[in-house]
Amino acid sequence: MIQDYVCLDLETTGLDPKTDKIIEIGAVKVKNGEIVDTFQSFVNPGRLLTEKVIELTGICDEDLKDALPIEEVLPKFLDFSGEECFLGHSVLFDYSFMKKAVVNMDGKNKYEKEGIDTLKIARKYLSTLESRRLSYLCTYYKIEQKAHRALEDAVATHKLYQKLAKDFYKEGEKDFLPQKLIYNVKRESPITNAQKERLSKLITLHKIDYLYDLDRLTRNEASRITDQILATYGR
Repeated sequence: MIQDYVCLDLETTGLDPKTDKIIEIGAVKVKNGEIVDTFQSFVNPGRLLTEKVIELTGICDEDLKDALPIEEVLPKFLDFSGEECFLGHSVLFDYSFMKKAVVNMDGKNKYEKEGIDTLKIARKYLSTLESRRLSYLCTYYKIEQKAHRALEDAVATHKLYQKLAKDFYKEGEKDFLPQKLIYNVKRESPITNAQKERLSKLITLHKIDYLYDLDRLTRNEASRITDQILATYGR
């Protein structure tokens, strides 16, 4: 059984790594089945949060206003996590956001990782339960879960993995081994000066209460937002 890993959990502005951003990274480093170190950092996404995200995560714009951008937080996390495999509850979700951020920061870094997914394990061995959500499984196993935040969820997922392994490892050892995580992503180009100028004019013209930091947008994001403004307000 794998007893050395980094258990990762992210809070994000949404569910799509192509359009959404990381707002918090939480992780625990585990050696011989015990937590030996932790990592937690807010991340400034360069945009205001929606009410839905604030309600779900408990994170607000005030929490993020002085936070570092992902380009400055990411190297610290990469140093923390090293070469260890990832553990997560729906680990591919967290990995996809991390890989996009890494590739955008350094196009030469392919960021290939292996991971263990407690959600996949729970779906196989606890299929009769009403839910396999992390909060439900923590209640089922009497694991204390303090809040729906990245570090707390990472700690809870680590404890859940240990509980699942105790109950089901002998029944299916291969289900507890790391698998290659696959998510394909290309490096995105930053917003051009022409795009920035056009967006600024549209925002001023239509008196839009703008939610984004223009300097942090990618070229694709700028095009998509421009199209949305034109579709809503016209030229």
